[in-house]
Amino acid sequence: MTPQMDARLSELLRAALDGDEAAYANFLREIAGLVRATVGRRVGSSSGLDPEDIVQETLLAIHLKRHTWRADSPLGPWVHAIARYKIVDAFRRHGRAVSVDIDDFSDQLASEEQRTVSERELERALECLTSGQRDVVSAISLEGKSITETATRLGMKETAVRVALHRGLAAIAQRFGGGG
Repeated sequence: MTPQMDARLSELLRAALDGDEAAYANFLREIAGLVRATVGRRVGSSSGLDPEDIVQETLLAIHLKRHTWRADSPLGPWVHAIARYKIVDAFRRHGRAVSVDIDDFSDQLASEEQRTVSERELERALECLTSGQRDVVSAISLEGKSITETATRLGMKETAVRVALHRGLAAIAQRFGGGG
């Protein structure tokens, strides 16, 4: 995504978040083409997966998580991360391992300032959570476990894991990010 395209799509999403339905329709139409191209390149025709299913899952995730995009950040890395995770999820569901070449994302990784979080900062963030939320957030966000793995490990339903994750992250954002 070129910087000009990123700026245009960012402007459309900002307007959409402010309630402009026409801007949101234009945003979705344009972002769908970009997502479709990204998924097509990554999935390929011999994978046994339907790329359009992944495109639709990605667009749904963008729609559901649009409020999490930081308006002062580039849109491209946020959209590509969502698409990448949906592609990986699709391969996991079909029992296939997938590797993503870091070079595909090097320009995005290099452009963003990397921050490290100390163990104490992580402990402080997790202190504000209930024990159930803490277990779920730790498993998914820190250990990199999937929803399914976390549900199995904690003896919970996947829906309950998603709710606990959402509430836990919202509590951390409220306490430390000033959100909500």
